[in-house]
Amino acid sequence: MNKDNVKTLAQAVLKNEADAIAALVGRIDDHFIQACELILHCKGRIVVMGMGKSGHIGGKTAATLASTGTPAFFVHPGEASHGDLGMITRSDVVMAFSNSGETVEITSLLSVIKRLGVPLIALTGNRDSTLARNANAHLDVSIVKEACPLGLAPTTSTTTALAMGDALAISLLEQRGFTEADFALSHPGGSLGKRLLLRIEDVMHAGSSAPRVLQSASLNDALIEMTQKGLGITTIVDQCNVVVGVFTDGDLRRVLDHGEVNVHTIKIADAMTKNCKTTTADALAAETLRIMQQYKINSLPVVDSDGKLVGALNLQDLLRAGVM
Repeated sequence: MNKDNVKTLAQAVLKNEADAIAALVGRIDDHFIQACELILHCKGRIVVMGMGKSGHIGGKTAATLASTGTPAFFVHPGEASHGDLGMITRSDVVMAFSNSGETVEITSLLSVIKRLGVPLIALTGNRDSTLARNANAHLDVSIVKEACPLGLAPTTSTTTALAMGDALAISLLEQRGFTEADFALSHPGGSLGKRLLLRIEDVMHAGSSAPRVLQSASLNDALIEMTQKGLGITTIVDQCNVVVGVFTDGDLRRVLDHGEVNVHTIKIADAMTKNCKTTTADALAAETLRIMQQYKINSLPVVDSDGKLVGALNLQDLLRAGVM
């Protein structure tokens, strides 16, 4: 194997595709705006079509649209003419991918699409093609040449189509006011779903598992509670269970730094950290993690709207839950 030739060819492929994508910037024009408007005003779903490699790009675009607030699904054009065309309703919009714009399996469906009165968005590399001429909105994804040295394998052409599909999806996401919470609802599985959906109430130690002592307790009482609960913290509460402070491993080290200490006589109220950071049960675990990392906190009390203790958590809880 000639290593230099391999590196040179790989670099040429990436430059070819990067240049082709850069050329798309100037094609975000009125046709792109029209395509966005057709999709935004769609009462049904976006039906995406494409054959071969274009079909794979279409499938990915449909998935990206669906996960960012635009209901969409992929229909194989070859199957469409054998019954799957029934999936398209008059409320839908069809989006077709074809580099040549002359893919027979798609052009043969144009008459039915027109009869249904369904708007057509076409992404082709030929603005004079049958598909482009019959489209309500045509997005030009043409290229100078494929990255394949034979000029045969769809490479740069599929890359530009994919990039234009992403541009559509993200532009629509912004126009819909699609939020991180909306995104989480369509991605409940895996680490992404946990990061976006998991709330503190799902991971905190509640009830008797939450370490707490009264502010009248001794330092010794606080140490026993910390040891028993194993969170590296104990909360200090008043008679109404309102959190008035915390005592952590770090606080203990600071107390011991002052010299000889009688843990039985020192009141925890004199050693605790007042005005401590807290979180709430309905807070997103990811946001709480950000606060803990920002302030270098390993453990936090969880309080209700009145400041009363409802639980506690530490970084290990978030680690086990897959948030970190």
